Amino acid sequence: MTWNGILDILRSIVDITLVWVIFYYILKNFKNNVKMSLLIKGVFVIVIIKLLSDWLGFTTVGMLLEYVIEWGPLALIIIFQPEIRGALEQLGRSQLLGRHKILTVDEREKLVYEIIQAVDYCRKSRIGALIVIERDISLSDYIDKAKPLYADLTNELLVSIFFPNNPLHDGAVIVQGNRISCAGAVFPTSNNVKLNKRLGTRHRAALGIAEETDAISIVVSEETGRISIAVKGELFYNLSLDDARMMLIDELRPKLVEESDTDNEEDIYEENN
Repeated sequence: MTWNGILDILRSIVDITLVWVIFYYILKNFKNNVKMSLLIKGVFVIVIIKLLSDWLGFTTVGMLLEYVIEWGPLALIIIFQPEIRGALEQLGRSQLLGRHKILTVDEREKLVYEIIQAVDYCRKSRIGALIVIERDISLSDYIDKAKPLYADLTNELLVSIFFPNNPLHDGAVIVQGNRISCAGAVFPTSNNVKLNKRLGTRHRAALGIAEETDAISIVVSEETGRISIAVKGELFYNLSLDDARMMLIDELRPKLVEESDTDNEEDIYEENN
């Protein structure tokens, strides 16, 4: 085999690899965006119905779907312009090298411990709180518009931020790695019609950022003291303190982790308590 042949093979491998990487990150960001996921599912349904209509010989249905497929892309761009723009912005915010900081087992355990301690104090004292943990998708756009802190995360600092009459009380705290990056952050609220109408702005903001990114949002209700967590476009309402702790441990765990690491995290937490 000549050098030109080897170079052609290497060029083809790199070409195919780049295409797969691009598709991977596009699909990954679409998966984290609930609205775009539903849009893609709808497109697939239309295509499947069109194939079935052609196979079964449904002339009228096939003709209508041909018009839908022909003019559909233009209609989708116009109708879903905000969602498409949001998906592209989300793709731009993605960190190709993963999370802002990969935490060790001890660091994850301490992070969860400090957050749960603060959440426990807030729920007992009826102090409203919204804590958002950044993961693979960057929250830099929201951090830039908030009050920068860049402080070590402790439960005392979290409680003091959300304490009534504090100027930053109504905003959200954003956590990157094991540090508080900012306070007073403002997020877009969710328009999910299934969300209980009695839930306030904190819960809607928590679900809103969980719909747009892969962040984890922890909410403490100021009225009821109930704990909720929004993640992957879903709000888990009225969790017990232990349920919230276990959910945080599970969500913060790296994708490839052995069972022994899970047991160690739980044992360390129990020892500290």
